[in-house]
Amino acid sequence: MKMELDKLLNAYRRGQMNREELESRIFFRIRERVFRFRPEKMDRESCGDFVSWLYPRIKRAVDRYEAHGSTFDSYINALVRLSAKEYCLRQKDHNIIEQTWWDAKAEEMMACEEEEPEYFEPKRDFSPVKNRRQVLLLLLKSYYFLSDDYIARAAPAIGMDEKELKNMVDTLRNQRLGQEERMRRLQERVYSQFYRCLAFENRTRAFPPESSRGMEMKKRLDAARKRLAAMRKRLAAVRVDAPNRQIANLIGAKKGTVDSGLHTARLNYERNHTAQK
Repeated sequence: MKMELDKLLNAYRRGQMNREELESRIFFRIRERVFRFRPEKMDRESCGDFVSWLYPRIKRAVDRYEAHGSTFDSYINALVRLSAKEYCLRQKDHNIIEQTWWDAKAEEMMACEEEEPEYFEPKRDFSPVKNRRQVLLLLLKSYYFLSDDYIARAAPAIGMDEKELKNMVDTLRNQRLGQEERMRRLQERVYSQFYRCLAFENRTRAFPPESSRGMEMKKRLDAARKRLAAMRKRLAAVRVDAPNRQIANLIGAKKGTVDSGLHTARLNYERNHTAQK
């Protein structure tokens, strides 16, 4: 900037202007001339955003500059060029992440807009069962997947009042609200981590594999994938069925009775399944 900034700095040091005026005049000098440098071939609008982003560094540059070797003009020019590279790199990362997010959301929106085929399930009553106690335990065990319509049809089959069975299911749901909320939050974290992995993949492809930035992105991608796998494993381990102790307390029985009933139900299912084969 042809020694203009050096003159401003000397005037500030001689007390001819205050700190705020110095910073303001340096800022306007850079803003007027930054497009001539064509930092990273940015357009005029991007150059304006870049200078605004650069302003805090301009303030720190006044304190950090020491007159050994290069002039203050050269120091500021080097700051502008190096900061422009960092700014463009940050913008590139931001654009990749934003585009990845929008691409993923667009696929979700297209999937949601597709009309699902109508499916009319015949609402026929279930036949009465002999081992009603075991079926009740199975229903309570799988409370999370029961609909009100299913409860209404299953209650007569086990000789129970519909309201009584629904009250039992609602009681388990209320007792398990905390667990279900934790599972929901974990699901959201898995979705977010999945989007992060997509963003890291696109950012990795945006840089040469042998470059330091490319290798850094590769390491972050590997770490993100490992974390996603661990989170999915944790989510798969979350129980959506009711614990046997809660079922026992609900029906007024001992836990061992519930354990035995469910074990017998499983053996009967395996026996019948084997016989059908």
